[in-house]
Amino acid sequence: MRLTDQLLTRFEGQKEKIGQLLIKHTSLTDDQLKEALDLQKESGMMVGQILLKKNYIHPHDIVKVICHQIEIPYLVDLKIDEINPELVNDLPINYAKQHEVLPFLETDYTLQVLVTDPFNPDIFNDLQEIFKKEIVPIVTSPLKIQDAINRVYEKANRNIVDSLEDEFDENLDLDGPIDILDAGADEAPVIRFVNSIIFRAVKEKASDIHVEPYEKEVAYRFRINGIMSEILRQPLKTQAAVSSRIKVMAKLDIAEKRLPQDGRIKIKMAGKDIDIRLSTVPVQNGERIVMRILEKSANILELEKLGFHGKVLKQLDELSKRKHGVLYVSGPTGSGKTTTLSAILSRINDPEKMIITVEDPVEYEIGGISQIQVNSKIDLTFARALRSIVRQDPDVIMVGETRDGETAHMAIEASLTGHFVLSTIHTNDAASAPNRLIDMGVQPFLIASSLAGILAQRLVQTLCPDCKEVHDITKEELKALAVGQVPPNATIFKAVGCPKCNFRGYAGRSVISELLIVSDEIRPLILEKADASTLKKLAMSLGMKTLKEDAFFKVCTGVTSVDEMVRVVNQDEMTEEN
Repeated sequence: MRLTDQLLTRFEGQKEKIGQLLIKHTSLTDDQLKEALDLQKESGMMVGQILLKKNYIHPHDIVKVICHQIEIPYLVDLKIDEINPELVNDLPINYAKQHEVLPFLETDYTLQVLVTDPFNPDIFNDLQEIFKKEIVPIVTSPLKIQDAINRVYEKANRNIVDSLEDEFDENLDLDGPIDILDAGADEAPVIRFVNSIIFRAVKEKASDIHVEPYEKEVAYRFRINGIMSEILRQPLKTQAAVSSRIKVMAKLDIAEKRLPQDGRIKIKMAGKDIDIRLSTVPVQNGERIVMRILEKSANILELEKLGFHGKVLKQLDELSKRKHGVLYVSGPTGSGKTTTLSAILSRINDPEKMIITVEDPVEYEIGGISQIQVNSKIDLTFARALRSIVRQDPDVIMVGETRDGETAHMAIEASLTGHFVLSTIHTNDAASAPNRLIDMGVQPFLIASSLAGILAQRLVQTLCPDCKEVHDITKEELKALAVGQVPPNATIFKAVGCPKCNFRGYAGRSVISELLIVSDEIRPLILEKADASTLKKLAMSLGMKTLKEDAFFKVCTGVTSVDEMVRVVNQDEMTEEN
């Protein structure tokens, strides 16, 4: 039986009237109650509503009285110092404040929690999922619990800060991969702190860790599913120790704080090899650090599991079987371009084909494929590596990124001499890629004769299947999406949040895409240096589905939400097709 049902059942058996209970347990007087009872006869309103309207009682007084009647503890004198701050480690502060809930006392089998609403079963279901114990409610007032939340979470953060003031060990042996789960209680506090940040980032599937010093504090933020999320703030005095520890792990110069530095950290966690790419830049209040997390043992997903479907999936299959030509994948940083290329390579990888890649960095290790890591320190650039690759007689070449005219020329020339080339390029949509290549100095006739297709893509967050709720789309939302109407068989969902998705409402990401096939109709426009808008209109008339159309399809099929589509698809992309 759910908690709400239990409370209501017990309440039903009580005979004492609520008015007398209010007089007994609150500041309500006999005269005020008599006045309310007289008004009840005239208006038909409930006594409680009248008392609230006249400000004779506080809304929470009703909860207080019901708690007394059904024998749920109601705490008046709250001793915050007795609450163990470690109890809140697994409960986000945003959730605690939003739902007015705070872990109070833990035993082997139960967890007592402070709440303001003992009749909300969703809160108790969430807490049971997080703590795996029976949840016992103790009720208190909203004012007291908000104050307690602020002070307990502040104390939890202060405990970490105090430990960071100790010295750290600069002579740690870093010859091999570091097993961050190996740091024991005798390790320096800064080592344990940095390890805990990395461990939490990997556990929450963050792609990046950002350490950002400001005037008085250092903010620690994760990028999860492409969204930045703040997880912690510490005083600025802790930044030097943390920065030095991270630099030691990456074998960088800890004394150099005036120039940017790049490094690499190899760690092991729960048997998995994790590769962290480190970048530091000097800012006004210290050094800003970004750590890019790459899981070496991560499985390469199939195109279908990445989110490709229907006509685009079929066309990608056809393109990947070509003997020559260039396929570009375009999109902004962090849109999953490399992951898509790796999935295509994995799809066509077999012993009868010789495949070589040049990447920066090598994010996915694929068995049976020769992969080259760019190294600017020894002048091993994309163009230089590509020049040597052609002499290796490959069937398929993958160039991690086309950054300059020399690389673009080399890729196109390789395709013209009988190689199938895959690469990425930074453009907002598929139709902008030819003009971008022209800007790099590539002649239009070379582009028209070698280019096979351009795949533009973005990543949208996918709704958590455990908590998403059906949503009736509004006229304002339809207007913002620039769509006429929702298909009759569509079901729209919205994000909610639960313990399984860490109260974000989303779990994972999916590709939205548009694939421009360079056909005989498209080539003349490239030769004429036609603008992107003209190219796009012709491609759409030939059947190309746009980013907006693919995003709306995923909204209508319950993969993502209206809010996520609005966030990811630019407003000009929403309206330019209409």
